[in-house]
Amino acid sequence: MHVVATAGHVDHGKSTLVRALTGMEPDRWAEERRRGMTIDLGFAWTTLPTGCTIAFVDVPGHERFVPNMLAGVGPVPAVLVVVAADEGWMPQSAEHLAALHALGVSHGLLVVTRADLADPGPATAQARAHLAATSLGTVESVAVSAVTGVGLPELRAALGRLVGRLPAPQVDQPVRLWIDRAFTIRGSGTVVTGTLGGGRLRVGDELALATTGEPVRVRGLHRLGAAEQQVTAVARVAVNLRGVPRDRLGRGDALLTPDAFGRTDLLDVRLAGDPAAELPATLTLHVGSAAVPARVRPLGGDTLRLRLARPLPLLVGDRALLRDPGRHHVCGGVTVLDVAPPPLARRGAAAARAAVLTGLHGRPDLAGELRRRRLVRAGELTRMGVTGDVAPVVGDWLADPGHWRQLGVRLVEEVTAWAGAHPLEPGAPVEALRRRLGLPDRALVEALVRPPLTLRAGRIGVGDLGLPEPVARAVDRVRREYAAHPFRAPEADRLTALGLGPREVGAAVRAGALLRLAENVVLLPDAADEAVRVLARLPQPFTLSAARQALDTTRRVAVPLLELLDRRGVTRRLPDDAREVVGSG
Repeated sequence: MHVVATAGHVDHGKSTLVRALTGMEPDRWAEERRRGMTIDLGFAWTTLPTGCTIAFVDVPGHERFVPNMLAGVGPVPAVLVVVAADEGWMPQSAEHLAALHALGVSHGLLVVTRADLADPGPATAQARAHLAATSLGTVESVAVSAVTGVGLPELRAALGRLVGRLPAPQVDQPVRLWIDRAFTIRGSGTVVTGTLGGGRLRVGDELALATTGEPVRVRGLHRLGAAEQQVTAVARVAVNLRGVPRDRLGRGDALLTPDAFGRTDLLDVRLAGDPAAELPATLTLHVGSAAVPARVRPLGGDTLRLRLARPLPLLVGDRALLRDPGRHHVCGGVTVLDVAPPPLARRGAAAARAAVLTGLHGRPDLAGELRRRRLVRAGELTRMGVTGDVAPVVGDWLADPGHWRQLGVRLVEEVTAWAGAHPLEPGAPVEALRRRLGLPDRALVEALVRPPLTLRAGRIGVGDLGLPEPVARAVDRVRREYAAHPFRAPEADRLTALGLGPREVGAAVRAGALLRLAENVVLLPDAADEAVRVLARLPQPFTLSAARQALDTTRRVAVPLLELLDRRGVTRRLPDDAREVVGSG
């Protein structure tokens, strides 16, 4: 299936042409049929002599309904430019062509209608000259009369050649279905329609609404009026959604593959059209079926920053157009360069940003994004439309190789500086290093550790992260002196005499070389486990006095030691203040 939109001045016979080609009525509203003028989008389809099916999105030609026209043309890959032989090129012909050029539409046909009323030659020559200067370039032209049928066989043949030139759809990409209609069918619920430009939809799929992010499920699919279990791009499709009220969505919303798109209200773009300095401060951005007010900030040259009135699911490389609705004027097409741009906070930031954007071309570039962002999650890039085969440095974090090497050098410098400022600590805390390096995740700091750095117990240092030599010697003297009495704690003056002041004791405790029971009460680190073995040999339950005697220690040590064992759950304190070793009985 292929999808083609119409374009052209009001009353040049677009709907009549579609009706003649398909035998279907594209005008859906009674008001349209009464007035003989298309107001909103119409849809019809037919099978060409080649056997392929072509669906038409018929758009209004009046200047008051240009937003409706853009909603229909935005997601469509090809167009029929319709010009009447008896009127020739007209103002809305020009605005529609400007819109097609802004959106980068490059596949189309020129159809000169009402060939029974005037010689089609002059109108054909005039229209071809206008088209040649746009993205459509040189196109095939056909003169027809929907009344007499002259030229319709040739037009069907030309349509077959047109769709044969269209690029193959990307059926494996995520779905972004821009909604152009939403309505309710009794017994079915909410139905939306749109042009599926890429990917595939299946009954039962879970999608996300672009405006709210809420999940929705596909209850049913219709293509060309027939129920389907699966629809593959490119296609006109109607999607029946389960459990979604009609008033929660509408034209300009989109159905998205979950987690495949971000939503942004701030983007940097390149403008093709009016010079940036001449643009009004507020314009309307048209993309897909959406039309959203945008505040415009020129950055320099042909680049702009747009602040949207509501977020849209945009990707790097998307084409859109800016229009001034007050002047009924297409200001130009834009190519999305960045959907997550940095803030412009400092003086001269706009000019600096314009210089960066000069090197961007609106094509997803993984290496370039890593170079500019330095560190970024893979999922964040995917939601920008940037993918590639680069191994994460840790988790789903991707890093620019040069920046990652620099971070490794800085980590060594920061660890060395920390060691100089904190000589008694066994390495620098990972969290402190994260803040010093300005990294968003502790895992990034840990992933940077390379010899001679060592990571242990949440700290990074050089070597084995052992205690400073004077502290290690002092702890070893404690171990020798109290080997025969492991539950006796050195008094404060003895610790000082051994070279273990408060800072040194703190370093030894953090390194696991001493066990702190209370202020100025420390034992060797295996004392708690050994105490459990001694207490388990006592008749259960036992008193504090019995524990003190069995451990050959003082009340100063026994009380905090037993409280520690209680907290660890290896002893249990009973109502009469006796204790028992858990599991000893």
